[in-house]
Amino acid sequence: MHFEQFYLGCLAHASYMLASEGEAVVVDPQRDVEIYLKAAEANGVSIRHIFESHLHADFVSGHRELAARTGAKIYIGAQAEAAFPHVAVRDGFHLQVGRISITALETAGHTPESICLVITDQEKSAEPWAVLTGDTLFLGDVGRPDLSRRYSPVQLAGMLYDSLHNKILKLAENVLVYPAHGAGSLCGRNMRAERFSTIGTERLTNYALQIRSREEFVEQLTSNLPARPEYFLQDAEINRTGAAALSELPALSSIEPAELKTLLAEGGIALDVRPGEQYAAGHVPGSINIALSGQFASWAGALLGLAARPVLIAESQEAVSEARMRLARIGLEDARGYLKGGVEAWIEAGLPLSTLPQISVEALREKLGGGGLQVLDVRREPEWAAGHIEGAGWWPLDNFKVAPPEIDRDVPIAVHCKGGYRSMIACSLLERAGFRNVTNMVGGFDAWQQAGLPVVTEKPVEA
Repeated sequence: MHFEQFYLGCLAHASYMLASEGEAVVVDPQRDVEIYLKAAEANGVSIRHIFESHLHADFVSGHRELAARTGAKIYIGAQAEAAFPHVAVRDGFHLQVGRISITALETAGHTPESICLVITDQEKSAEPWAVLTGDTLFLGDVGRPDLSRRYSPVQLAGMLYDSLHNKILKLAENVLVYPAHGAGSLCGRNMRAERFSTIGTERLTNYALQIRSREEFVEQLTSNLPARPEYFLQDAEINRTGAAALSELPALSSIEPAELKTLLAEGGIALDVRPGEQYAAGHVPGSINIALSGQFASWAGALLGLAARPVLIAESQEAVSEARMRLARIGLEDARGYLKGGVEAWIEAGLPLSTLPQISVEALREKLGGGGLQVLDVRREPEWAAGHIEGAGWWPLDNFKVAPPEIDRDVPIAVHCKGGYRSMIACSLLERAGFRNVTNMVGGFDAWQQAGLPVVTEKPVEA
């Protein structure tokens, strides 16, 4: 059996290919499907089957394009009510692919249609070798239960408990666990960074599997859920019908500096995808910085929404293309264009640049002693609860989609997150919202702790 995991770090998304005797199966494909076609060619196999573990909410799947290009069948849980040609999968569904046996388990909970795939490599054993758990079971966590229009989080959490204990945990301790997401995904809240585990390891270490009472499980799973980006439900609906091929998207238009200046004056969005250091050194006034180096697409979707029509600002055409691809992966397809010539062209046109001051943790500590400076922490609540700077205000970056924090615009603001990525985004959003004395704390809370500076813990009060 050939088995391969494809991990897309910017979305913390794992997809899979299994093959035997010239026939291949792809599970939970990302939107740009060339990666699977190349892998199939390299291994001398043909893709004949595509499984979706559920209707993904955090990215747009490539199942429809991959099926069109290979002639493969698509399999998805019967509860999905999928609008594309598919095989509706119910509990116990079995597919034989060469010497690979695939058995589906209906595991409602994260979503009503969720399925897990039990894999047996018959070349080695008659017993199950692994289970592809989709978003039902993660490493260290389980799927969030608030992504359905039909069922309440309480109902889904109850279903998830039953699916885990009546089906997944019935598998042998040595069965490998391969989920659809890893650390950083918003489909859960406590995932580990490893790429696979075992049923036995998860039984011992996964907090959600330590909860013995169904009632307590439901209570814990529905309390303090991480913010759900607006685009999640939109992506699930796109996946229900199947997205268009990436090749069908129109080419991006080049935007001259003067045109961008006019668009910004009219309320348009300029999305600067350069590294934070470059943005801080000089950027188009009013532009938003979401660097390609981090979870770019997830933050763009959460903060801008799928209907946004940003003008991309990048350091190269390659970076423009990469940004366009990543945005399309989460369904943000209608970018207005890109700034022709980048920031250099803006400068050559005689247009002004803005800069973003940065401050070290040691310098910030000294200034805090003298007063006249407010600190804004934009991390998520569990991060804040684990420790924060005394006197800091708290407004998680997720909340910026709704409104900027209610803080004094006349008092200088130093913004920080864990390591500096989210704080740069927040600084750019604050500047766009009219805050004029914003500074980024270099290195974030990690640097603060590494410097041995004091930390407190208390329940957060939103700024």
